[in-house]
Amino acid sequence: MRCDDGNFYVVKFRNNPQHLRVLANEFLASRLAEGVELPVPATEVIEVKDWLVQHTSELNIQLAGSTIPCEPGLQFGSRYVVSPLEGQVFDYLPVEMLERVRNRETFAGILAMDKWTGNANGRQATFWRKMRERKYTVTFIDQGYCFNAGEWTFPDFPLRGVYPENEVYAHVRGWDAFEPWLSLIENMDDELVWAAAGDIPPEWYGSDWDGLKKLVLLLLSRRAMVRELITAFRMSLRRPFPNWPGEA
Repeated sequence: MRCDDGNFYVVKFRNNPQHLRVLANEFLASRLAEGVELPVPATEVIEVKDWLVQHTSELNIQLAGSTIPCEPGLQFGSRYVVSPLEGQVFDYLPVEMLERVRNRETFAGILAMDKWTGNANGRQATFWRKMRERKYTVTFIDQGYCFNAGEWTFPDFPLRGVYPENEVYAHVRGWDAFEPWLSLIENMDDELVWAAAGDIPPEWYGSDWDGLKKLVLLLLSRRAMVRELITAFRMSLRRPFPNWPGEA
């Protein structure tokens, strides 16, 4: 959708078939990722009025043979990583082209973030470039399944929240590869986390403030666990860091 600020957004609606809380998850996880300087899309609360839904036939959800109108009100918006008028976006690059990603080292940072936030999905990324650019930039999208989607729990498994290709981790030769992001997570100010949670529209989590408070307290306690969770992935049968000394 193109919004009144002139930018294009991917908009997730409250009555999406995944879960109401995925909007809250997208907002909170994206704001935390911004706080540790990771490349994620700008996020906004998008107001979609009833008139627009009624007069836009595409604003519907196709589910199990039924067509359900999108629900008007406050929705989650993730800004396009590059305007469709200015560049190209790809949701996958062949392994052979990953060397043309200018910020490939940030895959280590988003791994730390996904372990902290308990992303229950595989890591999603987009690769974009402006017209006439040769190199791509990676931006990490789709944080809706952080905090175990609608459950707001943390059943940690080594292969959750990771990118499918080991090649993006080829530069990892030790803990230094996870900096500065890992230290920024471990030392994140409590108030930043509370402030990000406080900015979530209450209708995105059913006004369940107690549930949100519990989630934030769990997140704060998990900052000290991130290295342990990365180590579990490192020691998994996948062996994702072949260039880390002692891994061969």
